[in-house]
Amino acid sequence: MRNAYLILAHNEWRLLDILLSCLDDERNDIYVHIDKKVGTLPELHTEKAGLRILGNRVDVRWGDLSMVEAEYALFEEALKKGGYDYYHLLSGVDLPLKSQDYINDFLEKNNGKEFIGYTLTEITPEVVRKVQRWHLFPKDFRKRSGAKRIVRAAFLRIQELLGIERNKEIDFKKGSQWCSITEDMAKYFISRKDWVMKVFRHTFCSDEIVMQTLCWESPYRKNIYCTTDDGKGCMRSIGWRNGELVDWSGADYEKLKSSPALFARKFNSRDMGFIEKIKDLSI
Repeated sequence: MRNAYLILAHNEWRLLDILLSCLDDERNDIYVHIDKKVGTLPELHTEKAGLRILGNRVDVRWGDLSMVEAEYALFEEALKKGGYDYYHLLSGVDLPLKSQDYINDFLEKNNGKEFIGYTLTEITPEVVRKVQRWHLFPKDFRKRSGAKRIVRAAFLRIQELLGIERNKEIDFKKGSQWCSITEDMAKYFISRKDWVMKVFRHTFCSDEIVMQTLCWESPYRKNIYCTTDDGKGCMRSIGWRNGELVDWSGADYEKLKSSPALFARKFNSRDMGFIEKIKDLSI
């Protein structure tokens, strides 16, 4: 199996180094997008895997479509070379839970499946709010105060009162941003870029909706690995607790060790002893 690992990173360079070492296999090429806001780039290297640090960097803002733009930059760069069986989208604070041999054996047995997580099959008020209403100042979602926040909230409220819903003809789906997809699905994702950039402009957290929506309405829907469990669907163990994403810690080691998932997110560098134990799982 040939794999392209597409990594979105903006900090935690020690973890990124460890992630690269876990993926450093002659069957892999690794593509890294580092947020444009980062001034001094880290020195990264591999011994066996190909490594490409993207020069065309996006200023990624949480909740904004710029996250999807960065994804497109990675997929476009990897598809210039092409010839991969799978394209794996990871963050720089993810780690594999299995060895490269295990991952490749699993993919060989399930070759052609699309590992895209789904958390719902019917549209919900949350999805309506995120993608069927207009969100002003999308690059400033993180700001907790100020005039822009007040205006944005007021504009959303007005839309709710008036029952404004755009793109009602689209069957939106939601799930984890992180996925492992075939080259055919990756090419399809690229082919729909103009549509995505138009439809998802002025939406909120579109990175959790774009891939799911595209695959659902495509010929590749029949190849989705699992549609009833987000984590199983994307083969990732993600630290959701009470609706919030938290970092895995040493107390979670046994859970991660026994997980059937191929990858886990997310981690931090505060307990490197724990990180080394997770790294050992991938050897």
